[in-house]
Amino acid sequence: MEAGEGTLGEVICETTVEIKNADGLHMRPAMQFVDAASRFDCEVAVSSGKTTVDGKSIMQMSMLAATHGTKLKIKTEGADAQEAINALRELVEEKMFDEPAPSDGKQ
Repeated sequence: MEAGEGTLGEVICETTVEIKNADGLHMRPAMQFVDAASRFDCEVAVSSGKTTVDGKSIMQMSMLAATHGTKLKIKTEGADAQEAINALRELVEEKMFDEPAPSDGKQ
């Protein structure tokens, strides 16, 4: 995880997370992500490959079509950037959107 300051002194944080739940980032986990991101006073950008979307928009998050194993880059910028990145990383990788891991035991 990286943290720094932007040109106006805003905190900028970046991290890469991996989708670990079996069904990937379908609508329910995408909504959980958007709800969590929206609690913070910062911008949230999520990238998968060449596609970057607003992490506070359910329509944009659903465009990522992130399946199990997909790596997403999360970038936050603003007053709550560090807190947001920590909460989103925990939601994706540790809580796995409160969904099961793949049944073959791979995580």
